[in-house]
This record gives sequence, structure tokens and C-alpha cells, in this order.
Amino acid sequence: MTDTNIPLTADRDDFDDLPRTLRRERERQAAVAAPPFEISTSGYDEGYEPEPAPASVERINVPFFQLMFFLMKAVVAAIPALLLLAVVLWFAGQALQAFFPELVQMKILISFPGETRS
Repeated sequence: MTDTNIPLTADRDDFDDLPRTLRRERERQAAVAAPPFEISTSGYDEGYEPEPAPASVERINVPFFQLMFFLMKAVVAAIPALLLLAVVLWFAGQALQAFFPELVQMKILISFPGETRS
């Protein structure tokens, strides 16, 4: 089971814009028990530990078909972004060509053996 001691950026009571799940967890942790000793937080922001705890990921257990479907969704979601990027780059090229006509233009010509150009 994972550790639920998540340092929150808004540990004071004047912040009420936390998601409901985080608010409930914070209230649950406060209701369970107060620490038996006093922790000095002078010099540190509230809610943060002085140094992050070292951690390493050893294994990610994801079923193959779930991972495959996720990657297929990512590919489909990337198509509109690629089209938009192509349009933006085309307009940028047209603007550069309009403002700097002396720039060298390169055209790629594809020819096949035995074919004559017209």
C-alpha cells in the first residue's frame, strides 16, 4: 500500500481550493492522531519536509493490452497536433518568404530512371 502522507502546498485553513479528495485526506489525517511531539517548522514552508525522501521505481506493472490501447489513443490524439504544427510552420515559412525574399529556396525534385521532365 502506498504512503498517503502527501505534502500539500495549501496546509493552512485559509486555502479552500484543494480538490475534495485531498481535503478529505487532510481532514482524516488530522482526525487520526496528532503527533506526540512538537515539530519545529521555523525556516521551512509549512507542509514540506526539509529534504525530499530518496525514492526509486523498480517495476511498473501494466497489462500489455491496457498499455497498447493507451499508446494507440496517444497516437490518435497526436494527429491533430501534428496537423496544427504543419499549418503553423507553413504560415511561418510563407511569412519568412514574404519578408525575406532573398532567402534561398530549396525544392526537392524526385526523378525516376527513364522519365523525362516536362
